[in-house]
Parts: sequence; C-alpha cells; structure tokens
Amino acid sequence: MHGRGQRQPPAHQDPGIEHFPGRGGPRGGRGPPQHGPRPPPPTGGDGRQGGPARSGGPAGPRPFAASERGARRMPAVPPKGPHRKRRPKNPPVDRLDQHDPAGVRLQKLMAQAGVASRRVCEEMIEAGRVQVNGETVTELGLRVDPATAEIHVDGIRVQLDENLVYYAFNKPEGVLSTMEDPEGRPCVADFLDHRRNERVFHVGRLDVETEGLLLLTNDGELANRLTHPSYEVPKTYLVQVRGPMDKGIGAAMKAGIELEDGPARVDSFRLVDSTPGHLLVEVVLHSGRNRIVRRLFDAVGHPVEKLVRTQVGPIRIGDQRQGTVRRLSKTEVGHLLASVGM
Repeated sequence: MHGRGQRQPPAHQDPGIEHFPGRGGPRGGRGPPQHGPRPPPPTGGDGRQGGPARSGGPAGPRPFAASERGARRMPAVPPKGPHRKRRPKNPPVDRLDQHDPAGVRLQKLMAQAGVASRRVCEEMIEAGRVQVNGETVTELGLRVDPATAEIHVDGIRVQLDENLVYYAFNKPEGVLSTMEDPEGRPCVADFLDHRRNERVFHVGRLDVETEGLLLLTNDGELANRLTHPSYEVPKTYLVQVRGPMDKGIGAAMKAGIELEDGPARVDSFRLVDSTPGHLLVEVVLHSGRNRIVRRLFDAVGHPVEKLVRTQVGPIRIGDQRQGTVRRLSKTEVGHLLASVGM
C-alpha cells in the first residue's frame, strides 16, 4: 500500500533513477534510453552512492578524459637551458703579505700587461701559475701595487713598467756601437728616428766590422745583468773563414785557447756550410771580452772574413732586415728578463 498523493513510477522505469518528462531519458543523458540491466552505480568509501572514494578502492574515470575538451591541453613549455654559473666574488685576500687594498686587481694588471685576456688570467691564477713577489697566488681578489710588485707567470717575469722599452737593432757593417760620434761617422742613433726622445742605450757592443743583433733599452738593471760575466748570457755568431779547416780545431776551441788576456773557449762549435775555399761556422759563447770571436779564430789560424751575431740569450735576429729597429714583444721581454733572473 502506498500513501495518498504518492505517484508510482512506471513499470519500465528504474525506481533508482530520476526521470524528467520531455528530455528523452535520465538526467544528464543526451541519447535514447538504454534497455536491459544497468550496472549498479559506484559507491563511495562509506557505502553511499555517488561521489569519489574517500579511501582505498579503485579510482574512478578521470574527468573529461575521453572528451574533446580533455584532448585540448596547454602546450608544454620547453625547459630552459642551464644558467651560466656566476663566478663568486671572492673577498680580498688579506692573508697574503702582497695584498694592497689600494692597489689594482692582479688579473686586471696582467691583462693590461698583455699576458692574456682577463678571464684567461683568472684561470692562470686559480691554476697556481702566477707568483707575486715570490709567493704563489691561487685565489682571486688580490690587489697589488704596480710600482713595486714583481709578477711571474710560469716563471716568466711580467713587465709592468710602461716607461721601459726594449728594441732589437740589426746593425749593419760600418756602424759604430755608440749613440753619437764626434767625427760624424754612422752610429746607432742614426737609425732610431722617432725613438730619439726615449733615450735608450745599447747593451754591450759590436765592433764596427761586425753585423747583427744589438739590444737597445732604457732598463739599466737588465743591461747590467746581460753584460755581467756572472750571468753567462749566451751569444750566437755566424763566422765565415777561409777553408779547409783541419780536424780537431772545433774540439780545441771548446776545450779552451790561450789568449794574451787569458784562456777563452766556445760553448759550442758547428759547421754550417762549406764552399770551395770558404767555411761557415756557428759558435756560441758567453764571454763578453773585446773582439773575442775574432781573436779565437786568429789563434787557430783562420782569420774571420765576415762575422754576424744572430742571437743574444733568447732573442733572435731572425729575418729582420739589416738597419731596422723593432720593438720586442711582451713574450720576448719576459724570456729576456727570466734569462738573467729578473
């Protein structure tokens, strides 16, 4: 028995589903009514129909998973590449005795001196290749005084004083190794042109008949060390003499030849070329005595016909034209300073 005023659902309708007239099926449906047994509606975790499960149980269908709306998603944003790590700003290296808070950063000073770019100079410092006043520096942030600091990279001195200049002069035969001559004969100053105001001087001498490399500078300390016998700076000469030459003369010159002012010897003796009646010999010696090469070859019976100095320490004359003056590169200056312990 049913109460009064309660409507009975038709026999073909499921009493568990609410129907609305004129909509062609259950609530929310769009198609024709389906016949046959229907699966029971999903129940929640507490046994009630509808609603998501609160705990346990399989998850229900995802919203809009199979619809056109679910297929339209926002395009994936491509991930950005890794950011370049910022170089940490190291605090001043106060623990080093060479640190001068009012000075210039070490890597900047090296870059200004022509060693390399500032970034490469920083890498050199971090790699332990830089010494300041004899102490190896491996941390960035050091400031030094350009007027007093001595900087070495891989053992090579970096010249920081821009007022110091270094030149290589290929002296021709007949030119005096002086800056001026009262008799008006050709001298070194005649080949300096615009460099006259720099007041450079020659390092050592070449006699008037000898050609080749003559160093010019205003660095007095370097000039003194290059000419002092204790530093034994090697000098290389090409010597043309009359031939043939007896065997054993080269060995005798390396062993030592007695001259009027004491024994003298060459460090090396090498035959370079020979033509009928002439020989070209290369000798290396570190003695700076007057006309020493000519006197040695006179003593062994082979007077010098032509003499050219091709190298002083690490500096070579190369293919530099005779009578020209060129400025030494930063690398050449560094090797020249290192050859005499500067």
